[in-house]
Amino acid sequence: MIKAKNIHKYFDDLHVLKGVDLKINSGEIVSIVGPSGAGKTTLLQILGTLDRASTEDKPELNLNGQEVVSMSEKELARFRNESLGFIFQFHQLLPEFTAVENVMLPALIKGHTKTQAEKRAKELLDFLGLSQRYDHKPNELSGGEQQRVAVARALVNSPKIIFADEPSGNLDTESAENLHNLFFKLRDEFGQTFVIVTHNEELADMADRKLTMVDGLIIDSIDKT
Repeated sequence: MIKAKNIHKYFDDLHVLKGVDLKINSGEIVSIVGPSGAGKTTLLQILGTLDRASTEDKPELNLNGQEVVSMSEKELARFRNESLGFIFQFHQLLPEFTAVENVMLPALIKGHTKTQAEKRAKELLDFLGLSQRYDHKPNELSGGEQQRVAVARALVNSPKIIFADEPSGNLDTESAENLHNLFFKLRDEFGQTFVIVTHNEELADMADRKLTMVDGLIIDSIDKT
């Protein structure tokens, strides 16, 4: 599902990722932990094609059987829309749009009709317990509800892989616990693969596998299965 080899990243003279090799299986939930500055978010962004690895080191990145390193920006944008989902610490919902409209957006970009996109968005909001929140805008939702809308948006195009960067970092304890349990429910229900960067040790320890990063390298892998 995810195969990465020789992933380096430089920002000027700063060597952030120092040759990361990684394989993640289909349907696996993997957490990535480590101190601030270890390169966790940079790695997640490269795995999710939001950023590119440094090319001089001849990196390899295969997602869903697709080699993505050589793709153009236009090809990557389409691939992301169709195959990947993203959940961030700050939900990044558009404030002027309702919950349904926020969830619909990736489906509309993919080319679905408004009727198709709205039907799928409502199905997901129902699944996530937000059937009474269709027409609410983000400022009318709690933090946990906003994050569940963001989860629905990530799922609307039925991506095979979900990338999450500190997804519960902005939530209270109860909402964070509910979100963590939701990831496993989604994996069991839809078979998605999750890659989660987190400082939340409880979430990290729930994962099938916990990877520890230090100074731009994965130094430890603990398999919980």
